[in-house]
Amino acid sequence: MDARGLTVAYGPRVVLSDVSLSLQPGRLLGLVGPNGSGKTTLIRAISGVVAPRAGEVRLAGDDALRLSAREVALRTAVVPQNPHLPPAFTALELVLMGRTPHLGLLAAEGRADVEASRRAMQATDTWELAGRRIGELSGGERQRVLVARALAQETPLLLLDEPTAHLDVGHQAATLRLMARLCRSEGKAVLAAIHDLTLAAQFCDRLVMLHQGRVVAEGSPMEVLTPDRLREVYGATLHVLAHPLTGRPVLAPDGDTG
Repeated sequence: MDARGLTVAYGPRVVLSDVSLSLQPGRLLGLVGPNGSGKTTLIRAISGVVAPRAGEVRLAGDDALRLSAREVALRTAVVPQNPHLPPAFTALELVLMGRTPHLGLLAAEGRADVEASRRAMQATDTWELAGRRIGELSGGERQRVLVARALAQETPLLLLDEPTAHLDVGHQAATLRLMARLCRSEGKAVLAAIHDLTLAAQFCDRLVMLHQGRVVAEGSPMEVLTPDRLREVYGATLHVLAHPLTGRPVLAPDGDTG
């Protein structure tokens, strides 16, 4: 996936300005930045939900705007932020919706589609929720079902907008660990907007930091998450420590309560 010179505006307000990034198969790229920095808009632009004012997105070398909706859905699966979900659907029915691009016109899901959905739900620890209705699930359970739906779609590219939102700390780590494993074992390319910088640093190969709609840093977690940059972008004093096992950055706020 290549995004080149993306500029997106809502009316007169420019929310992304000349943003470019590239994501290769087998890589987990973390998208970080403060609230309102443009992370969700960038994912929406890459997935085709919003049209850029300028720039282009290429999926496997093809201009995304020239692809049909089905062709895009066969290449890219999205976990959106706070989508409206049908409360009467069961979790399995929702995950099976990820198989829609693979079905012929008016075709029903077959055994292979159910099996793909089962694998996705087992990978996300949601198979035991298969028969429960969406309206009965907790926020964290719904989030994991959404991730399962994206996995059931079986695309080479995953776009995840805050995939760890509403999750407890165990499932946060498990979700990103799963993404990293899929990158290594299946060659998937994953772009994930992640709010927790320490979590992003532990699992992402590289980070892209947005601020006020622009890319202000790109590189390894160690290169991007410097105290000076964090102070400039987030307006906070954060100590950047090293994880005792991996050496990756761990962020700690200033403990001064005075």
